Amino acid sequence: MSKLYPAAAKEKVFAGSEFAYLACPHAEFMAKSVLSRYLNPEALSRTVQRRIAPRGLVLGNLAGAHASPLGGFAVDFVGHRQYVWGDDPKHIDWGVFFRRDKLFVKQYEMETNFVCHLMLDTSASMRYGSGDQQKLLYASRLATTLAYCIIRQSDKVALATFDDAVRGSLPPSNSPAQVVRITEHLDTVEPRHPTRLAECVGQLVERTGRREIVMILSDFLGDLEALEPVLQRMRYQRHEVMLFQVMHHDELAFEFDRMTKFVGLEVAASRFADPHVVRQTYLKALERHTAKFDDICQRNRVERMLVDTSRDMVDVMIEYLNQRGRLNRGR
Repeated sequence: MSKLYPAAAKEKVFAGSEFAYLACPHAEFMAKSVLSRYLNPEALSRTVQRRIAPRGLVLGNLAGAHASPLGGFAVDFVGHRQYVWGDDPKHIDWGVFFRRDKLFVKQYEMETNFVCHLMLDTSASMRYGSGDQQKLLYASRLATTLAYCIIRQSDKVALATFDDAVRGSLPPSNSPAQVVRITEHLDTVEPRHPTRLAECVGQLVERTGRREIVMILSDFLGDLEALEPVLQRMRYQRHEVMLFQVMHHDELAFEFDRMTKFVGLEVAASRFADPHVVRQTYLKALERHTAKFDDICQRNRVERMLVDTSRDMVDVMIEYLNQRGRLNRGR
């Protein structure tokens, strides 16, 4: 896919609204001026009761049992904790319910928390768009919200940013301060370089353990053939892989209506073109690219979600969590 973009597009890498109030229980430790760019109080309030749980066994865990640091179920019974929405009903202790009229679930020893690795493409093509619909800002907010949800359920999250090289990384942590570190790192990102998606993800995978969750946020407009062996390697290591393809609405619909100068964000090229002439050719090329991407994901049992930055991010999060919940129930 050629990465030429309209020269008239405004480039605001970190534009967005400032929130007067941050709906976060650890706000006293956080730099609100930075966090408010990436965390939406509405998104937090609507996802606060949702879970992001692994679909398979992760380092001995039973998937989907992560309400607290002692939220899993293994071999030896050690006590109870209060039932939280989303817990498997089969672990409810009905004897305690009949005595106390409250729901409690049994807890067991030897449980561990899963680790989620967030990998964010910060290459120049992610700079396209303006305001809240800029691809990099949108993907950064999505990554931060996912990180917040994961840490809130006491699991660990790591972040890495890359373009043609790995530019930065934060080791896994389930501390609330990790959200601060993530936003501070994202605030230093400068999307100037081209993409080497496969090479960078391959390097990052070498640093991960076994059976973890890997979420990659990118426009995936690079070499898909080079990416497939990396996905195969992750699946061989039994990682659960989720790809968020973040695209601007212009890239998906190509609804330009006048003579436009398209400028390469990752290549030194520009071209004047009549959108009415090139629209069908562009959309067919995008369709072929998308079909190829779908085939690769299906062959390698990788989940992919197309994200249009014109959509409300809260709706995208709810859709993803609902979709994940359905797949978890059906496994």
